[in-house]
Amino acid sequence: MSLLEDERRPLNSEGCDPEHLRNVDVDSISLIGSGDFGQVRGVDLDNYDDPNFDPTGSILQDDSPYAEVRSAVANTDDPMMPSSTFRAWVVGIIWAVLIPGVNQFFFFRYPNIRLTWFFSLLLTYPICKAWARYLPRVSVFGISLNPGPFTIKEHAIITIMADICSAPAYAVGAEFGNILQCYLPCFLYHLQAEIIAVQRVFYNQHPNFVYQWLLVMSTQLIGFSIAGICKRILVASPSMIWPETLSAAALLNTLHVQETTGTQGRHGISRERFFTYIFIGYFFYNFLPSYLFTALSTFSWVCWIAPNNVKVNQIFGVTHGLGMGLITFDWGVITAFIGTPLTVPWWAAANVGITVMFFYWFLLPILYYSNVWYSAYLPLVSSQPFDNTGSIYNVSRAINADSSFNLQAYQSYSPVFLSMSFAMSYGLLFASITAVVMHTLLYHSKQILTQSRRSLSDQPDIHARLMSVYKEVPDWWYLLIFLTTFAFGVFAIETWDTEFPVWAFVLALVICAASLVIMFPLQLTSLRQALVYTIPIGVIEAVAGIQVGLSVITEVIIGYALPGRPIAMMIFKTSGYITMYQALIFTGHLKLGHYMKIPHRPTFFCQIVASVVAGTVQLGVQAWMFSHIEDICSPHQKDNFTCPSITVFGTASIIWGVIGPRRLFSHGQLYYNLVFSFLVGAIFPLIQWTLHKKFRMTFLKYLNFPVIFASIGFMPPATPINYVPWVLICFLFNYVIRRHHILWWLKYNYVLSAGLDTGYAVGTIVIFFVLQYPKNGTIGLNSIQNWWGNTVYTKTADYAGLPAKTAPGGGTFGPSSW
Repeated sequence: MSLLEDERRPLNSEGCDPEHLRNVDVDSISLIGSGDFGQVRGVDLDNYDDPNFDPTGSILQDDSPYAEVRSAVANTDDPMMPSSTFRAWVVGIIWAVLIPGVNQFFFFRYPNIRLTWFFSLLLTYPICKAWARYLPRVSVFGISLNPGPFTIKEHAIITIMADICSAPAYAVGAEFGNILQCYLPCFLYHLQAEIIAVQRVFYNQHPNFVYQWLLVMSTQLIGFSIAGICKRILVASPSMIWPETLSAAALLNTLHVQETTGTQGRHGISRERFFTYIFIGYFFYNFLPSYLFTALSTFSWVCWIAPNNVKVNQIFGVTHGLGMGLITFDWGVITAFIGTPLTVPWWAAANVGITVMFFYWFLLPILYYSNVWYSAYLPLVSSQPFDNTGSIYNVSRAINADSSFNLQAYQSYSPVFLSMSFAMSYGLLFASITAVVMHTLLYHSKQILTQSRRSLSDQPDIHARLMSVYKEVPDWWYLLIFLTTFAFGVFAIETWDTEFPVWAFVLALVICAASLVIMFPLQLTSLRQALVYTIPIGVIEAVAGIQVGLSVITEVIIGYALPGRPIAMMIFKTSGYITMYQALIFTGHLKLGHYMKIPHRPTFFCQIVASVVAGTVQLGVQAWMFSHIEDICSPHQKDNFTCPSITVFGTASIIWGVIGPRRLFSHGQLYYNLVFSFLVGAIFPLIQWTLHKKFRMTFLKYLNFPVIFASIGFMPPATPINYVPWVLICFLFNYVIRRHHILWWLKYNYVLSAGLDTGYAVGTIVIFFVLQYPKNGTIGLNSIQNWWGNTVYTKTADYAGLPAKTAPGGGTFGPSSW
């Protein structure tokens, strides 16, 4: 059967598959309409309050028992509505080329921007409406080029294909776990391609395209196969509501129904026109901070007054300083690392503000000027590793020709030193791991237990019953994807000299599947048929929005298991961490397809095709950039292609792969004290919970230590200038305006975010390819490029990254032996 055909089961007069109805537990179905919701298969709901569950909704046999779902998702379906059409595939594949290409391009630049599902969802609507109106209704080889009116199901398929390619850094929703996701040390979707970039930049390796493609496809699609195995629990279950998918579902219904809570009672211009005005306005404004007056972007105005005063530059600088000047006029700087502030709940942003003020503006200067860990000899904020002369660590002096660790060379060269900001970032990430565990056990353990049991015993709600008319995807399809992509991974690591054994590859996948059960000891014995340990992570994200990143955990494990192998470390981290993350991304897309009533098999194929196209495009764009952009990934690249995340990932490969955690964090080593951060992360949520239970202080329920500890995961390379304006804008829109002008906020807030993101992205691409890239960047070289507004910030101690101290006599600092 063609991929463009929707596969439907024969229906009876009520629109259901008779064979399916014969297999349903009738006694259980009666519970849906009976109002007897006190017990769900042995779980005492009277003694536990599920924050998502609406008891009055359980008597609604023809709607979801969850208010959030009822408000965003239609409880009807037209099985004959076209979904997998030629139009949907063409537009979806175009987004699968454009979005990953643009995002990969910006990934190497600072400030950067990422096009997300919101951007593609909005622009798809007028494009496909025009297609439906103006293209002739003809068929080629039996395929209709214009199947008629543009349907919501087509729109949903296109959105899924585009979102696979965009992979936003955070999910739109009100749960703090969605904020946690955006602060992990790297842009997660690009991590597969980062391995290749780090091999180029740090280790002077140039692997062939076949190796690159197989490695990326392996990591990407193994996650897809895991999502397929987990779908019966994380997708079909009514209690797995996936809050972030509800935002997309609500917007799809808004565009196609043209009426939501946000538009009722609120007059004014349409959302589409508002988006157009914002997009055009910022497109032209962007020429100021991005080209004509770039000092508006790095607005370190105090440093311009005292450019050679190191301490002033460290306090007020925005490149290697603490950014206490507070101001930037560049939307790209504000959203460079943590995304738009317009979709984040104010209380979560307030926790981020606490992190910056206490850890960066109070604690970090005290430690730095006290020369803890010899940090005063290094820049205050930097993502680079350093040697004992204060120079960037020359990893080639500590490795063999095959990139393996050379102990004798290392001992004759230098230990690795981290800037105080980088060391603090690792300490807080260590604390975040145990903080999430403790916070979840204290605040969400009953909910997780209840929802885990309920998800296994949930009877089909209206949406599951409507979806039952479509043919399921056989499990062996997902198994075939897993075996094929696993073979891709084995072939890549065995044919290229990665020093990464197959057993470590298998271990990484086991960690991906098993990590969270160690942290959350749930009763999961009935999940034997699936990769059971990935499911609790999905349960947490789907119900409470909490997701624990495995980045540091995988680094620690591989650092001790295979020390001295940086390439192996990066592949292990990607296989163990990103595979899990991709599995949950794919699962969320399956849930969106479930809500929008897209047949199962077209959803399956569109995810696979979009993943393959997106991964291939990303590798192609990366290869072009390294071949055509001069000095890419150098600290002062003239067009700002400084590769901040590549630097972080490369530094991590040195810390955990080349040198290894044993020589940095074990007892007696320089950064051993950071290990106690794990204890700190466990204690503080316990103190908060105890005080809240005893004194019932309202503000304590908004104090969230997992967010506090994890919210600076991008710092460095980010600095407080990327965070403080972000917090202030969130306060303005998501507290002040939302509180006093709720109707305006409901109608325009998300559209404003999409317009600014799109205007910045398109404007910056035009600036680069029209004004910066042609003629080797010599356009305006002696005029606009060299006037005061484009050079003043480059003549400061902040831009140079000068430290507070220099080594005595120009020699070395640090321990005498290591």
